[in-house]
Amino acid sequence: MKSFTIEEINTILKGKLVGSTNKKITGLDQLKNAKNDQVTFIGSSKYARLWETSGACAAIVNENLTIEPGADRAFIMVKNADLAMSKLLELFRPEDPVFDTDIHPTAVIHKSAVIGVGCKIGAGCYIGKDVVLGEGVVFYPNVTVFDDSVVGNHSVIWSGTVIRERSKIGSHCIFHNNVSIGADGFGYRPSEDGRGLVKIPHIGNVVIGNGVEIGANSCVDRAKFSSTILGDGCKIDNLVQIGHNSVLGRFCIMAGSSGLAGSVTLGDGVVIGGSASIKDHTTIHSGAVVGAGSGVMNDVPAGKTVLGYPACDSRDMLKQWVALRKLGR
Repeated sequence: MKSFTIEEINTILKGKLVGSTNKKITGLDQLKNAKNDQVTFIGSSKYARLWETSGACAAIVNENLTIEPGADRAFIMVKNADLAMSKLLELFRPEDPVFDTDIHPTAVIHKSAVIGVGCKIGAGCYIGKDVVLGEGVVFYPNVTVFDDSVVGNHSVIWSGTVIRERSKIGSHCIFHNNVSIGADGFGYRPSEDGRGLVKIPHIGNVVIGNGVEIGANSCVDRAKFSSTILGDGCKIDNLVQIGHNSVLGRFCIMAGSSGLAGSVTLGDGVVIGGSASIKDHTTIHSGAVVGAGSGVMNDVPAGKTVLGYPACDSRDMLKQWVALRKLGR
């Protein structure tokens, strides 16, 4: 079991140590659940009142808060408790699952595939014709990568993920369980006789930048033509749908159960809240925020926050909600 003194933790976090404790710290937890050999964190004044009843021997605390640790307890004061806690979580992070052999004998790898130095390929994986894996790529069991796809250096792909043909994945990406990359987009038109639907072929691909993380059971559809693109550093939550020909800039965030219809464009640093829906051929410009559960029907200017269904300026929507509440009184 890993354990550290409060002084050792403070050396890592480079904060200001207030108070003291002789406890060896073996883990971390939230305020109400932490035990006396664990550290917790306080990032807001609304949680400060919970410190008195917390079992933790130490806490990571925003330096703008004015509370005292108490006897045999300690604070590490930092500028941003959330970021500091992220460093601490990395310190206590358990080891990843172990590979007994770098390439499992049950993996099926086409003879034309290029496998980089230091790759690990788990049981039941399939790697198709002319696939190229960079250095240090990790495939957990039952990952499938179809023909002519590329996966960049040190990307980690978890079990059940399917990467369809011609996809281009950057380096240092993480795809969690059952991600779908490059399936056909959703495209149909009424048949000429009006008695059915005609499927529109999707012959493009998916291009994903470096440092992209995609949560479990999310889908990124291939383009009708050209590419569906996710820029460097995008972070996609679980159960997210990204439609064909959509283009995401750098460092976009999409929370769980949100979705982009086809040909949506996001600028850099756009944030899409949980369960939000974005209409096809819509542009959300850099730095804009879409509130959870919103439905975006029109373009959103850079830096603006929109909310509601249909989405509008968040201040206007909040005024509407206040007016509706007053009507019911």
